[in-house]
Amino acid sequence: MDVKLLALMALLAVATRTPTSNAKPISLVERCWCRSTLNTVPQRSIKELKFLHTPNCPFQVIAKLKNNREVCINPETKWLQQYLKNAINKVKKSRRRVNKKD
Repeated sequence: MDVKLLALMALLAVATRTPTSNAKPISLVERCWCRSTLNTVPQRSIKELKFLHTPNCPFQVIAKLKNNREVCINPETKWLQQYLKNAINKVKKSRRRVNKKD
């Protein structure tokens, strides 16, 4: 019986000495910035826009307002969709000009 107890204690000692990871939990690493979005944000009150693409999160648009408050805007908002289309077209045109010069 002493041998069984000694073996059990040795097994527990080995099991408790396994190295633990220093990594952060997934809930802290891959957290989505926007938990709720606004549909009605006046364009005049926006100072800047940030676009975030985080793994396992939907496309996120963060607007910094003139009062320094940050809010999440629904990416499906009509004016934002038009803004993105215009920006993409502008980038495409500038790339075409650069390629023609080369």
